[in-house]
Amino acid sequence: MNNADLRILLVDDHAVVRAGYRHLLETQGGFKQVREAENAQEAYAACQKDLPALVICDISMPEPVGLNLVQRVLGRWPEVKFLMFTMHNSIELARACMDAGAKGYVTKSSRPEVLLRAIGEVLAGRTFMSADLSRLMALSRLRDNRGGLDELSSREFEVLCLLVAGQSAEQIGELLFLSAKTIHNIHYQIKKKLQVSNDIELTKLAIAWGLTSPSITQ
Repeated sequence: MNNADLRILLVDDHAVVRAGYRHLLETQGGFKQVREAENAQEAYAACQKDLPALVICDISMPEPVGLNLVQRVLGRWPEVKFLMFTMHNSIELARACMDAGAKGYVTKSSRPEVLLRAIGEVLAGRTFMSADLSRLMALSRLRDNRGGLDELSSREFEVLCLLVAGQSAEQIGELLFLSAKTIHNIHYQIKKKLQVSNDIELTKLAIAWGLTSPSITQ
């Protein structure tokens, strides 16, 4: 099924936000069946009327909040996929959403193409979390044994996650709209900051930090 045939539901209490992201999904994502809801009650009613394949949901809405909506909808329609799209850069909130059944968590500070990529990953049955949250989670797990991870910029962390996921410099460059040469340079800086001499050592670090599962990006 192509994007034009998939039903998407946008849930946000700000009309201008919904309009902006609907335009993005329709013009750049190729989605032609995008619906909107202002709050959780409207969203649930929309699901009853015409079940979406994906719900893109803010968390900070009038009660009941987005997290409750996830639990309520999935309790009745477990096949629906949820992508949380929010201003909250909170590890605890992200974990709560994923525990409730959401498949993705992207902060609104992320670039538009990141949201589109997150949608594709979630619709494909994979999980996705923006790099700023993934990095904070990794640092939280490491606590005092950070091993240089906190020295990486968000961009370097993003490239690191894609590298250990098996993406080539050319593939990463295409995803991030950068040249392969730039990716190679970032790759070099990552190894330098983490004080590793080769990709085998780099991968071992990434495994120790838990960075090799779900698609991670900024």
